[in-house]
Amino acid sequence: MKRIYLDYAATTPVHPDVLNAMLPYFTDNFGNPSSIHSYGLEAREAIEKARGNVASLINARSDEIVFTSGGTEADNFALQGVCFANESKGNHIITTAIEHHAILETCKFLEKKDFHVTYLPVDKYGMVAPADVKKAITPKTVLISVMHANNEVGTIQPLAEIGRIARDAGVYFHTDAVQTFGHIPVDVNELGVNLLSVSAHKLYGPKGIGALYIRKGTRIATFMHGGGQEGGRRAGTENVPGIVGFGKAAEIARREMAEEAARLTVLKDKFIAELQERIDNIHLNGHPTERLPNNINISVSYVEGEAMLLNLDMQGIYASTGSACSSGNLEPSHVLIATGCSHEQAHGSLRFTLGKWTTEEELQNVLDVLPGIVKKLRTMSPLIKK
Repeated sequence: MKRIYLDYAATTPVHPDVLNAMLPYFTDNFGNPSSIHSYGLEAREAIEKARGNVASLINARSDEIVFTSGGTEADNFALQGVCFANESKGNHIITTAIEHHAILETCKFLEKKDFHVTYLPVDKYGMVAPADVKKAITPKTVLISVMHANNEVGTIQPLAEIGRIARDAGVYFHTDAVQTFGHIPVDVNELGVNLLSVSAHKLYGPKGIGALYIRKGTRIATFMHGGGQEGGRRAGTENVPGIVGFGKAAEIARREMAEEAARLTVLKDKFIAELQERIDNIHLNGHPTERLPNNINISVSYVEGEAMLLNLDMQGIYASTGSACSSGNLEPSHVLIATGCSHEQAHGSLRFTLGKWTTEEELQNVLDVLPGIVKKLRTMSPLIKK
């Protein structure tokens, strides 16, 4: 049985070229980049090359990139670092109800430290209104954090407009760009952000490595204390193989992103149209057009998403019911609830996310299998009046 992977938003396989770039730094080029001998200098040179590749993909300066252990650390660093460094100005944060848990849980932590958080609502498509952001700003606001695109429903937020609002108000602006970096254009100057979080394993790089873009002049507290690595902003011996892999993944993305996004958009649109034709009572979650090129999130009436997922798994098809970070949670998706979905609709959601090795043939296989699974499950559903 051929295995069909359609959960690229959760993680991606490492690109062969990325793996090949990393391998020497596990063995031959194993030096500590803080050492001043040749082994260390070789490692340092590799890190700085990778830093340049990551910076280039978002139109940033190399010295504005700080490597982290992943997107979650980058989000924590951005929120805690800015809030604690700017307590003398204020203690108010603005974010949205549909952020990744790395943002929401950090906000909960900061609330325990006497920060106040405004969680903005979104519309039925998962879109936040810039006017709501502007209205929420107070003299005590120190940070606005709005994700670039949602990891569950794929909706792309109007960041450039929010960025102008933040700049005019003199408020720092952060975005979690984990789902967009390397997939659609991300330009820190066009978006108007001061801080931006990214992760390697979402664009065919290794797990355990990410980065935070920190615009020059941003007042931010050190997050990891220890040695003076990463310009004194993030202590700890750098993950050289991971950083090298991240840099290579960014280099490949810069070269292939536009063509790949166009290919996936065609596959996505055709797949959505076929799903709606073959299965009745389904609803597309997220914005119909302002969405990631690889994201399909649907709610299927009268059926639980977990049941569909398990049946697909038995057919060698691997998808998701939402965010991989909360897949073991029986609570309905906070993102779908925020868009106005009922608990039944939220529990009946499926997320398919496409990637570099997704083919039309694979999607056709899903279209051949899923309608039968839905029909079978609906015959057993207590939600349908018999």
